Amino acid sequence: MTGHYDATLVVASIVIAIFTAYAVLALAARVTAARGRFRLAWLLGGSVAMGLGIWSMHFVGMLAYQVGVPMAYSVPTVMASSLVPILASALALYVVSRDRVSTAGIALAALPMGAAIAGMHYLGMSALRIPARLSYAPGLVAASVAIAVVASAAALWLSIRFRRDETARGRRYQLAAAPVMGFAIAGMHYTAMAAARFTPVRSS
Repeated sequence: MTGHYDATLVVASIVIAIFTAYAVLALAARVTAARGRFRLAWLLGGSVAMGLGIWSMHFVGMLAYQVGVPMAYSVPTVMASSLVPILASALALYVVSRDRVSTAGIALAALPMGAAIAGMHYLGMSALRIPARLSYAPGLVAASVAIAVVASAAALWLSIRFRRDETARGRRYQLAAAPVMGFAIAGMHYTAMAAARFTPVRSS
């Protein structure tokens, strides 16, 4: 079973990814500058905002995929999948808010963060209720996870790079970096979608 994409929804998903990426860069500065309870508030609020942005991009991207048969979702599974990127975002903001972060620290944080984002995608896919059997191409699954990890590492590095630069130049760099990060996030999603194989189930 092959499908096609609704171009408008694909563009919308990429726009959401770009705005989410910009939020990552902006929130990194806020969490780093805050202290005490305000820091915790920024961390919690930022995690929810970032996580829901990633989650929204994912489901808009899934809605963009049309297979020509009725599609429905398991609501509990969909809601559970929203928690995964929120936890991943909390880890990211905690890492970038530390005074000193080594390259090794970025790499170590990118692994669980990328795995969580990829896990959110595949958990969201498991929420699908469709008259077809869903399977995956292992190579593309591995590629999607690798993209998620690399995108996470890039997001962490850029967040750390710009977190203390509140100048106009710093904001311009953030605006330039956001599309790069956004396309990386979207690239993970659409690579994972390319891994999916839908085989029609014939009713007896």
